[in-house]
Amino acid sequence: MRQFWWVNHKQTFNQEIEHQYLWSPKTSKNGVRNRFYDNMRAANPGDLVLSYANQLIRYVGRVADFAFTAPKPSEFGATGSYWNNEGWLLPVFWTRLDPPIRPKALLQQIAPMLPEKYSPIQASSGNGNQGVYLAAIPQELFDVVTTSTHFDSVQLYAGGANRLTFHNVKDELDDRVEANIRDDLTLDSTVRNATIQARRGQGTFRSNVEKMEKSCRLTGITNPGLLIASHIMPWRSCETATQRLDGANGLLLTPDADLLFDRGFISFEDSGDVRVSPRFAQDDLRRLGLGEHAWKQLGFSEASMPWLAQGFSDAQRGYLSYHRKEVYIT
Repeated sequence: MRQFWWVNHKQTFNQEIEHQYLWSPKTSKNGVRNRFYDNMRAANPGDLVLSYANQLIRYVGRVADFAFTAPKPSEFGATGSYWNNEGWLLPVFWTRLDPPIRPKALLQQIAPMLPEKYSPIQASSGNGNQGVYLAAIPQELFDVVTTSTHFDSVQLYAGGANRLTFHNVKDELDDRVEANIRDDLTLDSTVRNATIQARRGQGTFRSNVEKMEKSCRLTGITNPGLLIASHIMPWRSCETATQRLDGANGLLLTPDADLLFDRGFISFEDSGDVRVSPRFAQDDLRRLGLGEHAWKQLGFSEASMPWLAQGFSDAQRGYLSYHRKEVYIT
């Protein structure tokens, strides 16, 4: 079911509108979880977002993909210097409202619709609530705001579909990280080259993974030509060359399994059991042969699904803990 959101992003408005996303830290600066940052992970593709900055709602956005771990965008510059570098990036396709809406002008009408808790603006004054970033709002509030203006609904629902994908955005982020590695003169040239090769699961990294893994954890396939060396902690999220080259930070997966794992639609328990995201469409699970009912139709009992539940090493478990917390879509 479609959800509706309101984002207060005065500090980063220009960058987020221009580059078609929202970005937030994962926690407040004291390390405490923040409801408005957690909402980044709760947003689904197709959800609609109102953009509020400088007392105006000037854009409406369509969430293009699930949020994923990404470094703070370089275009933020010194903005949010106290934020952690790692956060959530939510691809959003924005389209302009004409004319822009001033919520204070609609306050009498929308005040009763504002959430009692976690409201983006104050019901009494219409001023933005400090500290609020992405807040959930009811559809009726969204409808009142947008019926007072005009936007290109065809563009909103169809636009940006090709560019705002997880893989396109990820490639852009990986390109930035790779550029930084190439410029890092503290790295030995051999390590630098191996680290760059590891981005695509090649070279030293793959060799290190193959010392620990012999087959796809999901399918049991052992043919090396059909297997990808996939990072558990994403390559872009690693803090050091050591992490990017660590064999314990990798799995051998078939292309389909690699895609699901990289995107966070599946993960693994320390025991080796597969964890499947509840937000991954059941129909798609069945089409891929990953759904419980699909296996039963093939004659397997629930207890004998052909997934390889083999335990992981202590070193692998540390990376898997990160994957379940920061990559896997709950």
